[in-house]
Amino acid sequence: MSVIYEVEHVTTYRYAKPVTFDTHRAMFLPKGSYSGRLLGYSIETNVPSTVHWISDTLSNNVAVIDLDEPAKELMVTCRFRGEHFGTQGIDNFPLDPRAEEVPVQYTPDEWTDLAVYLRPHADDPDGSVAAWAKGFVAGDMDSTSDVLERIMNTIRDTFTYQSRDTEGTQPPGETLKLQSGTCRDYAWLMIETLRRLGFACRFVSGYLYDSALDGGDIGMTGSGATHAWLQVYLPGAGWLVYDPTNRLTEGFDLISVAIARHPGQAVPLAGSWFGDAEDYLGMEVKVAVRKLGSVPEFC
Repeated sequence: MSVIYEVEHVTTYRYAKPVTFDTHRAMFLPKGSYSGRLLGYSIETNVPSTVHWISDTLSNNVAVIDLDEPAKELMVTCRFRGEHFGTQGIDNFPLDPRAEEVPVQYTPDEWTDLAVYLRPHADDPDGSVAAWAKGFVAGDMDSTSDVLERIMNTIRDTFTYQSRDTEGTQPPGETLKLQSGTCRDYAWLMIETLRRLGFACRFVSGYLYDSALDGGDIGMTGSGATHAWLQVYLPGAGWLVYDPTNRLTEGFDLISVAIARHPGQAVPLAGSWFGDAEDYLGMEVKVAVRKLGSVPEFC
């Protein structure tokens, strides 16, 4: 079975008087893969603009938007429709023996290809993240699947989800100290923890489908906005999904848009404007993810 879905992502910036805009970059469009395919898309702005597409260094789809006139309000509306075949978790794949225990043994070719995802990116000045990581492999607790599940469950069960309006992602050490954060903070903490245990990990930004939004019973944390999680590379299985915010490792709920070494590379919409600092009145983001139907499994 596959699921047909539609996503609408509307970002609105407001200003006290007309301001001019520099180029903006939008990352909202998924790439086709074994887990899904794109059926159609559009991008619109309320200000006259020209749009062209590029593929960035990590092969993400990026819309480059040149805005032609000043305005008091900038609204960027991104829509796409796709078919999602779902993702499978670690229990569905036979891991290579070298991936069954921590540390995972990568081949020389894998090390070359994965080097940017293996090296920790964030500073850990007091060593708290490294110490926290070691606690998950203390004694004989070295089964790869168990370690991954313990870290994900610890974040999900003992941290407090805290949405915030400020941009950016907390340093992993701060998320650990506060025991709270957003989905981006949770994913970034788990990535940097796993990298210190020798896992290759990458940051993923996208959308979360929540059946409660369509009248269902399931309520997901972080729905109604962009969402973030991570992927871990395990020989024999490849890149596997882990969402510590909702404890998801498979299914149809996560719609991947962008992958990155760190969160700063996966910003849904970024750009600059020119005017007085006090002209900026704020930003509003509305995201709707709708399930349109399902398609029977092809036999």
